[in-house]
Amino acid sequence: MKNLTNILFASALSVTLISCDKSDPSANDKSEPSANNVTLHFDNTFKDKTIVLGDKNSSTATINTSTENQTHQFSELKYVISNIRLIKTDGQEVPYNINNLDNGATVIDHSKVTTLDYVLSNIPSGDYKQLKFGLGVKQELNTLDEVRFPKFYTTAGANDTKMMWEWGTGYRFTKIEGFYDTDKKALSIHTGSTLDGKREDPSTYIPGVNAYRDITLSLSETAIVGKGSPIINIRADFDKLLSGKTKTIKLGAGNATPSIHTADGMVEFVNNLGGNGESDKSGIFSITSVKN
Repeated sequence: MKNLTNILFASALSVTLISCDKSDPSANDKSEPSANNVTLHFDNTFKDKTIVLGDKNSSTATINTSTENQTHQFSELKYVISNIRLIKTDGQEVPYNINNLDNGATVIDHSKVTTLDYVLSNIPSGDYKQLKFGLGVKQELNTLDEVRFPKFYTTAGANDTKMMWEWGTGYRFTKIEGFYDTDKKALSIHTGSTLDGKREDPSTYIPGVNAYRDITLSLSETAIVGKGSPIINIRADFDKLLSGKTKTIKLGAGNATPSIHTADGMVEFVNNLGGNGESDKSGIFSITSVKN
C-alpha cells in the first residue's frame, strides 16, 4: 500500500514536444491527400443499457448489479480522452494532435450530450481498421498548463467539470460519483497519476502510479475516409468498473471514496477501466459499429 502522503498529480518530468509533425493531420501539410472528418461517438452503458444518471432518490437512474451482487448507480460520470491515433489497413498510423491537448483531447461528460461526439477533422483519405486513444493524459503533458493549452484547461477544470486535482498540478482522468448498496452509501471514484513524497516538500516528489492507459480497438468494419465522414460508435461499459477483466471489486469502507482508497487501491479501478496494458488493452471500451 502506498503511504497516504501520496499526491495525485501529473508527472513532474518534462520533455521537449514537437509542435508540428508532417504525419499529424494538424500540421496541414499540403502534400497530404484529401481529408475528411471522423466522429467518435461514446455510449456509456451498464452492459448494453445506456446509463441514466440520478441522485440517491431518483426513480429513473440506472441501477446496476455487480458480480459480487452489489447494486450501484451513478450521479456523475466523466473521463478524459487524448492521444488519438487512427490505423490504416496497411498499418500506417495517423496521429491526431497527439501533443496538443487543445485540439486533440476532450472530456466525455455523460450529463452533456454534446460531449459524447468528438469530431476529428482533416483526417487523410484512406481505409482505417483500428483506433487507439488514451484514457487520461500521458505523463509528459499531464500538467495544468493554462498558458499552453487554455481551451483544454477551461474544458477540464475551470467550470463544473472539475477534472483537476485541487492540490496537485495534473488532471483527473476519470471522475465517477454515485451510490452503492441498498442504503445508497456515497460512491466517489477519482483516478489520475500520482507522486510519492511529502506533500509539504516538493523536493521529495518522485513519480508514483501512472494511471494513464492506452486503449487499442479493432474496428468492426473498415472506416472509409474521403468519400464521406465515418462515425465510429464506441461503447464504454461501466459494468466492468467493478466486474472487470482484471479484478472483481467489492465496494466498502476502504475503497469507495478517494479520501480513503490508496494509490494501489486506485490502480484496481484504473486497470478495470483502461486495461492493464498487457493482457487487456481495451478495458471498458469496445467498438459497436462503424457508419460510413
